[in-house]
Amino acid sequence: MCKYGFDLLVVMVLVFAVYFGPVRSDLVISKLDRRIDLTSQIVRVTLTLKVENTGLDPVSEVSLTFPEHQANNLALLVAISTEGRGKTRGAATNLPIKIKQPDDSPPLLIWYAASLPKELNKGESLNMDVLAVFTHMLQLFPEKITQAESQLFLFQDSAHFTSPYNVKIQSVTVKLPSERVEAYTKLENTKFSGSEIKYGPYESLPAFSYSPVVIHFPSDKPFVVAKELVREIEISHWGNVQVTEHYNIIHGGAQSTGEFSRLDFQARPHVRGASAVRNLIAMLPPRAHSIYYRDAIGNISTSNIYADSSKTLLEIEPRYPMFGGWKTSFTIGYGLPLQDCLFQLGGTRFLNITFGSPMNDVLIENLTLKVVLPEGSRDVSVSVPFSVKQSQETTFSHLDIAGRPTVVVEKVNVVPEHNQYFQVHYKFNNLSLLTEPLMLIVGIFSLFVACIIYMHADFTISKSSASYLAKLQWDEVQGTIQQLQVIINRCLSIHDKLEASLRELSRTGDVQACKAVRKSADSLLKDLSKESKSLLATLQSSPQAAHILPKVEELVVKENDLQEKIMLKHTMVVDSYEKKSGGRDMESRVSSIQQKISVLKQEVDDLIEFIEDI
Repeated sequence: MCKYGFDLLVVMVLVFAVYFGPVRSDLVISKLDRRIDLTSQIVRVTLTLKVENTGLDPVSEVSLTFPEHQANNLALLVAISTEGRGKTRGAATNLPIKIKQPDDSPPLLIWYAASLPKELNKGESLNMDVLAVFTHMLQLFPEKITQAESQLFLFQDSAHFTSPYNVKIQSVTVKLPSERVEAYTKLENTKFSGSEIKYGPYESLPAFSYSPVVIHFPSDKPFVVAKELVREIEISHWGNVQVTEHYNIIHGGAQSTGEFSRLDFQARPHVRGASAVRNLIAMLPPRAHSIYYRDAIGNISTSNIYADSSKTLLEIEPRYPMFGGWKTSFTIGYGLPLQDCLFQLGGTRFLNITFGSPMNDVLIENLTLKVVLPEGSRDVSVSVPFSVKQSQETTFSHLDIAGRPTVVVEKVNVVPEHNQYFQVHYKFNNLSLLTEPLMLIVGIFSLFVACIIYMHADFTISKSSASYLAKLQWDEVQGTIQQLQVIINRCLSIHDKLEASLRELSRTGDVQACKAVRKSADSLLKDLSKESKSLLATLQSSPQAAHILPKVEELVVKENDLQEKIMLKHTMVVDSYEKKSGGRDMESRVSSIQQKISVLKQEVDDLIEFIEDI
């Protein structure tokens, strides 16, 4: 196994510990069975040991030691003690564990002390079960593979448990994901059967005994790692607990190299992508409702829900199969009935809900758990069955005034064994439930009152103010100008009729019809002239019309000039038809007048446009 290499420094340190380490001679481990589970990315080590006190003094704690490279990846360490075996087996007791490093400890070795429920006297024995859960203990070998290759891992440990006590007899069993193995260290009393490798039993081992082993094995299980999980639990006393979980996922297995072929993956998924993440299963509480699954793009429809009386299974599929090194982010959310999670004891309420992710075999490197309590909650405390980092903040939501107290719990290296129930205790006055409904009632009532005041209030400017009078005068000026524009337009229309009568005369020669049009036009123009003079006089008497009066007067003058020229032209043409006289001299005079008429028409149009703009 030399070709795989081993941590030489660790070996040297542990050899040093065998000869120079602080041996605990007062205790002896009469039997130690160790079982290592390598079937997933999370390595679980189970120790079953019987401890005897062979010293003179009573002992109150048992020491457990791990190499530093293992202790750095230790996610959970639990110890349980029992007395007796079989029918005489007593009740199990959880033992408090803390790091207790002795001064004479060899380097790169971490000590943990498990406190016993009562002192172990001379000649007495105690049975202990220890569970140690490690993360990032499996080394990728090789680190990169193609789509068609299987993942291979290296596991390095010792066939002897590095105990600070002498061990009379011990053995270790390594459980692999399958019966396949590339290579493994073969020692004395080594047996490979099915998917298990057993080392031992070994007898009369000294303290800190160490025998390195390396196992190189394949595993096609996807290594799902949540680089970050933000879990938000919002309590509403109106009957609902809303849970929202934001995942940032990466496939922690061997990185995929080369091109990805979806055709090959769909044709032979268990060969061309055996270690890919196809789906994830979340085990939700039985009465979970309003379940959703989405990402930054939107809702993801590739999900299924299976529910019965004991659980609700949410099966989700990413938008694409995830190979080694691939990442994705998504959010799942669901609601829970308030009575399933929130309880009351005396004057204190407490939330009782699970801590970690509902997905099995997911390693969470950084977990942030936020519990948003109702506004008005006080005396907040948290009870978690393992060590975490706690803090508090304030969250603002709809209709909040002071904000909602929010408990923030953070933990690294979270494994499925951490998915235990925890409690958040707080006090709450039921009268605070009326705050938001009253705010809504007051807000809607205020809106209606404001509408009533607005509809009945008079916001106009005082009729006696100078600005109001000026506005009235300007409105009168505008009305007068509009009337004058109507008169001018009527005059221009009459001019057009006179022009049309001349064209009809040239076509038919009917002089009498032309004179009749002229007579009617004279009468209408006379009346319109009187009206325009009256309106012009009104404008001249108004100070508000001072800035526009010159243009209006010019317009009236130009229109009168235009009217005179048209009448002159009309008279000359009709007389020439009556006398049946013509000639170049007449045509020259009419043409000269027509040129003046065209110029005047253009000037009148420009003045009308200018006044309309004002």
